[in-house]
Amino acid sequence: MNLITSSCLLLLRSVSRNIHRRNIHPLISRLYTEGSSQTTAELSKAQLQKLRDQEQRFKRRLHSVHRKFADVPENSEFQGQHHVYFEDGKGIYRSTLGHDEQEMLEVFNADWGGGGYGTIQRVRLSPSETMLAVTVKKDHHEETRCVLVHLGGLILHQKALLVLDNVLSFEWATDDVFFYSTQETLRCLCVFRIHLSDSGVQNTLVYEEKDPEFFVEVSCSRDHRLVTINCSSKISSEVWFVDSKTPLSFPTLIQSRQPGLLYHVEHSDNCLFILANTGANQEYQLLRAPLDSPSMPLWVPLLSAVPGTVIKDMELLQDHCVFTVKDSQCRLQIQTLSTQEPYQLNTHKLPHWACDLSPQRVGTVDRGSFGFLLSSPVHPPVHYLYSSREQKLSVTEDNTKYMSLTEFNTTRLQAASQDGTIVPLTLLHMPALSELHKSPLLLHVYGAYGVDLNMAFSPEKRLLLEDGWALAYCHVRGGGERGLAWHRAGSVLQKWRGVEDLAACIQTLHHLGVSHPALTGLTARSAGAVLAGALCNHNPQLLRAVILQAPFLDVLGTMQDPSLPLTVEERGEWGDPRIREHRDNIASYCPCHNIIPQLYPSMLITAYSEDRRVPLSGVMKYVERLKKAIQMYTTRVGVNAARVPAVILDLQPGGDHFGPEDFHLSLNESAQQLAFLYTELGLDHPKTRRRRKEQSNNLTGKSHKP
Repeated sequence: MNLITSSCLLLLRSVSRNIHRRNIHPLISRLYTEGSSQTTAELSKAQLQKLRDQEQRFKRRLHSVHRKFADVPENSEFQGQHHVYFEDGKGIYRSTLGHDEQEMLEVFNADWGGGGYGTIQRVRLSPSETMLAVTVKKDHHEETRCVLVHLGGLILHQKALLVLDNVLSFEWATDDVFFYSTQETLRCLCVFRIHLSDSGVQNTLVYEEKDPEFFVEVSCSRDHRLVTINCSSKISSEVWFVDSKTPLSFPTLIQSRQPGLLYHVEHSDNCLFILANTGANQEYQLLRAPLDSPSMPLWVPLLSAVPGTVIKDMELLQDHCVFTVKDSQCRLQIQTLSTQEPYQLNTHKLPHWACDLSPQRVGTVDRGSFGFLLSSPVHPPVHYLYSSREQKLSVTEDNTKYMSLTEFNTTRLQAASQDGTIVPLTLLHMPALSELHKSPLLLHVYGAYGVDLNMAFSPEKRLLLEDGWALAYCHVRGGGERGLAWHRAGSVLQKWRGVEDLAACIQTLHHLGVSHPALTGLTARSAGAVLAGALCNHNPQLLRAVILQAPFLDVLGTMQDPSLPLTVEERGEWGDPRIREHRDNIASYCPCHNIIPQLYPSMLITAYSEDRRVPLSGVMKYVERLKKAIQMYTTRVGVNAARVPAVILDLQPGGDHFGPEDFHLSLNESAQQLAFLYTELGLDHPKTRRRRKEQSNNLTGKSHKP
């Protein structure tokens, strides 16, 4: 179970995606400087050339670091009853369990989805492993297509049995009954059932959502007994289920939606195990209900979070619940609870460096274990396994080599925000904390939708760490790091609290001697740009450079236009501007509507021309207003040309809000960002720095050679 399901994540203006190594495409980008004079945001030809030279250097270094970690564990494998399956590039391959991988046979290729659909998204096996369903995404866009493939018999049918357009989520109930939800203009409102029989294919609408603020997703219990239809808004949820023993029956409602009630369900032994926000302070707790009488009056509490911790996720094994938990400093823990009396809760500590936990794919057979990958932005994934039979947590033997990567420090800090709230802060660094005054600092922030900051492994972050950077992750209100109440404390009328938290984190780091404003950069994407942009309007002196990707910058303009995708659904996050109090509040922090003449940090803004989640018009409006404000200030004050901030808009083609999935395009984007940071912070490229140091040593008669 994932408390923020994949489809709900797709609803947001958020979240980055893992890089896949796809086909090579030429980089198409434009650096926008028109409309501004030589004395404002326009980079000189020498600056642009310097940036391009830096890009090429960083591309070579990024290639090197990706090769170094090319064999890290990935969630690319899953098992059926008789075979093991591997996802590699555009293909899915299988081999018989217990046989050598050299006998792998291709069972799916993304090209079977038709022209232009080349990225595998979601994969599901039917219970007896006779059918395979895969969604593939259109290149540079978000449109998806679901392909059904027959796996039965000795010879595989190397073609699609059925192709369905605009499918987002789907599950098999049996080998011949298939449920799926469709997405139109970023909205998922309908669920269909396909029945495959000798007489043909029967497609039936089984659920249609009438409330535009709700989003519908199909999922499946871990034991494959139930297919669930999950209807979620920002403030409530409702779940229906279909029993796989009677797959053609009408869905059964578990509990009707109520304002403020969020819940998620799992199944075992004719009982529902329910995570609902019925605990203290409206946080998640575990409850149980009989399958034949599942409504809320019969929910029996089993477990509430230990004080000081919050439940982030749950997996239900044959006889144990496994919880992913975070404490007050955002440290990860695993807790296990037996599902039979007497209920016994055990806590398993994880390595101090662990910042991200990614569950392993579950196949068609539950083998009574929970596999997951632990990583941090600078530590490659390590595969862990919890066995309910042995009640033991262990590291798999095949990737223990990364366990020794402890040459960096993971420091958990706290910042006191303006209202006294303590905000957790994670700092990754190689030198000791007391030696970071001259180190460049890169801050990360998101703070929206109750979503945690992405802290999975990134080779780019590892490169920065090895170059001596300190990397700070600010777990501000509005995000989900401290639970549901943490999100509520930074949403709607409280959105400004996230900006105050971000400022407090930066000031705390500088006060502790971690870097200083001239060496400080900030990176944010999508909705995270709201906090970053608001900070730049109110505290620009704290930063030197800012990187924004697919940024949401015109909150007021977007939320006032209900014809745009996501506007109606997201009133629960930003507020409803039809209400005067909400409108005034949005106007008070909206980055685009609070720009004033002052000295801003330099900015690199990457946007996508057909992005439907973040209107390009809002990005363009922000850039033009920012350039004009900088020009007014620098002209009036007479700022030295060398100190005029650069504002670069990199407009990429396509409509993929989450960035390019093509490995080389993504590498180009990362190289440009690194070149921008080093240029704006006045840092030498490491190779240049080493050359200068060697020249200096030669002049003084010193040498590094023995």
